Amino acid sequence: MELAKYKACICEGAAENAIMDILLDNDLLIFTREEMLEEEILHCRDGRRFEEKYLRKGFMDKISVIRILDSRRENFKLSKAYEHKVDVINVITAPEIEMLIIFSEDKYKEFKKSGKKPSDFCKEDLKMTGVKAYSFVKNYFSDPVVLLAAIRKYHEMSKIRKGEYTLLDLLKR
Repeated sequence: MELAKYKACICEGAAENAIMDILLDNDLLIFTREEMLEEEILHCRDGRRFEEKYLRKGFMDKISVIRILDSRRENFKLSKAYEHKVDVINVITAPEIEMLIIFSEDKYKEFKKSGKKPSDFCKEDLKMTGVKAYSFVKNYFSDPVVLLAAIRKYHEMSKIRKGEYTLLDLLKR
């Protein structure tokens, strides 16, 4: 994965944001906060709004927009004037980021049998009601080694489509 000098990291929700903050704060990614626009995770999921807010500041350099999301259908449309300046990298966490907790708890088989959405399985079967909250996820993965193990397991078990990336692709080797 080739990244431009400047990066914008956009997360879909609070859980994804917590995961990325843990990885950034522990220097586990192939980029640092200092290389990121605003030096923090952005929440601007709409391409046009992102363009208005960040690109119209006379940016000359190319930008890598790293999107952490579970949906493969969510488009990030930019105007013709900017599409050549922006390299969009989709990091897919399908079906949901909560899969990391399921792998971490070693409950994948039970999850598959349940037929539930990952977040529902965590809430109902694992009794983790705050599974979508930033503070819950940040606390749950307070040991980055636990998070890294879950990311690796998740990558092994995922069906990764051509041209797609997972969180593992963002980790330093």
